Amino acid sequence: MNRRALLNKVKKLGYPLLETEEVLDVNQTLAEVVRSHDLRLWEGFPVMLAHSLEINQFSYDQILSHLEDMKEREDFRNLVGMSLALYRYLELEFVFVDRLVQSEYFNRDLHAEYVKAFRDKKDLNLIDRGLSSARMINTFKNYFRRAEIDLIEYSDKQDEFELEHAMSQVFSKKQKELFLKKLKGEKLTKTEREYYSRVVKKKVFALANSDLHKLAVRLTKE
Repeated sequence: MNRRALLNKVKKLGYPLLETEEVLDVNQTLAEVVRSHDLRLWEGFPVMLAHSLEINQFSYDQILSHLEDMKEREDFRNLVGMSLALYRYLELEFVFVDRLVQSEYFNRDLHAEYVKAFRDKKDLNLIDRGLSSARMINTFKNYFRRAEIDLIEYSDKQDEFELEHAMSQVFSKKQKELFLKKLKGEKLTKTEREYYSRVVKKKVFALANSDLHKLAVRLTKE
């Protein structure tokens, strides 16, 4: 597949370099991104991974089936590890990422190594090349709106990255999930309704308190 056709596909994974309306095979496209060895696309891999997980179309096994070369498989594992480390470094608690973190493919040692690289602003090493941690961070922030499209629909904020970060400081992953479901008017289970009423609702009321907001703003200016 030529580069132009690949760029047309990755747009649908939240990394829109070119406009396209074609039907997308998520896992095949991610495998093609790995095989491309295109650093610009690799820097956008966390965006594409987050989007594919969010729409529940990511399959680790299917992507591996498209990668016969052992080096390409290792590159893929590293790119996934870098992406998860980036989410951790940015303190973003994506509910839909949990299933990957809890899977057999999650490598804790590799995860810790990449988190440290992001914190130290060092290059992220693959088998025979490196990626700039700074560029990967900036790329993710620049395309965050498309990676977290649901937040755009329910917020007047212009910077969705700051909103996601702020929510992660107030709510746990489960609490944030219930907050967004309630905001969208989605049906909650009996257990979810009880937990929302007992825990989340209290935080919501506290956040909505204008006097508390004024005090918090005053503290941030000190």
